[in-house]
Amino acid sequence: MISLIDLYQKFRECSGISTDTRKIPSDSLFFALKGPNFDANLFAEQALKKGAKYAVVDDISVVTNDNILLVEDGLQALQNLANFHAQQLDIPFIALTGSNGKTTTKELINSILSTKFKTYATVGNLNNHIGVPLTILAIDETIQLAIIEMGANKQGDIRELVEICEPTHGFITNIGKAHLEGFGGLEGVTKGKGELFDWLAENNQTVFVNVACYPTYEMAMERQSFKEIITFTTDTNRRFQTVISLLHDSPFVVFTDPDGGYYKSHLTGIYNFQNIAAAVRIGQYFGVETKTACQAAADYEPTNNRSQFIEKDSNNVLMDAYNANPSSMSAAITYFNELKVGKKMVILGDMFELGEESVEEHEALGKLLATCNFDKILLIGPLMENALKELPMMKVLYFPDKFGLHTWLQDYPQNDTYILVKGSRGMGLESVLPFLG
Repeated sequence: MISLIDLYQKFRECSGISTDTRKIPSDSLFFALKGPNFDANLFAEQALKKGAKYAVVDDISVVTNDNILLVEDGLQALQNLANFHAQQLDIPFIALTGSNGKTTTKELINSILSTKFKTYATVGNLNNHIGVPLTILAIDETIQLAIIEMGANKQGDIRELVEICEPTHGFITNIGKAHLEGFGGLEGVTKGKGELFDWLAENNQTVFVNVACYPTYEMAMERQSFKEIITFTTDTNRRFQTVISLLHDSPFVVFTDPDGGYYKSHLTGIYNFQNIAAAVRIGQYFGVETKTACQAAADYEPTNNRSQFIEKDSNNVLMDAYNANPSSMSAAITYFNELKVGKKMVILGDMFELGEESVEEHEALGKLLATCNFDKILLIGPLMENALKELPMMKVLYFPDKFGLHTWLQDYPQNDTYILVKGSRGMGLESVLPFLG
């Protein structure tokens, strides 16, 4: 069985890591991972034939030559290798978690810090127990600073990830109603996300805190032994530094720097103003000039169905279909309701992973929608039926699945309308886009 040190030497000989035999870069180190319905140990030889230099397996029966390396547990070996590699890199590691806005904030931070440093940030949504190790192992000696996004579905997940990454700095975007089923309620979410601050405090590292987000500020104040607590605020509490000032957020966030410099972003809503402010403050901390940081934030354009305005003929679609939970759904609906434009329609899909609170949270969403002034409300999915009973039927259409929605949109094309599309990832509501213009 190969030791960690020897495995690291083999890793250094390779071009990178691969875990999928459908995509094997030449001279890569293939890790044969196992899941509920697959065992990649069976494909070790295939990976070598496709170009992998070595294959790491945890099944002795598939070890047929010297290029197949045996470990006790493939996933644990991947995580241990990533941890060891992180320890060899004498660079700042910024760990980022939170209920909403993680990916957008990560991208903003990366846009700002890359004006001064050669950075590496989590690609896409590789933010779990496999994605974080893969992210770390993609960092080479030319990188000066890393930004690592960390997701969690239950308590203990963040602790596992920070012990792999060993970050030097950390930021929690917010605490909200996300993955309630796995966390066991909002208190569980707070404890789970707080595992980042726990580790940073235990290891005398630095945290960034938005004082206007009281739950995360309180979490920071409850813990001792941080190297530094870097505070900022997005409200008018002058006891703390106001990094940038909001002019308006309709339809896009427009803000000023302390010298009055004017910036128009490509992001929508007060929640994204908070993400911008955090990224600018983190940039300042690492020595990026404020104006440079603000301009980099303003230049950032969202992708991957996150708060993305898309023109479709005469319609303007706010595509926010990457994910949804009660906190992010409420924020998006409130913002869209306050948007001063002509006709407005919302297309909303089920929110998943809410456990016992699912019915109650969808009912609460219906009550919120009842207070809004939308021309049409389209609800999709079995869970959204709970929101339906709270709404006046005049403006509401309900579809058990999105295919009925597609048919309706084909039969009743929309024109000159602003349209919000939001739902959990599993709903795949980006599929409506071809039918909106």
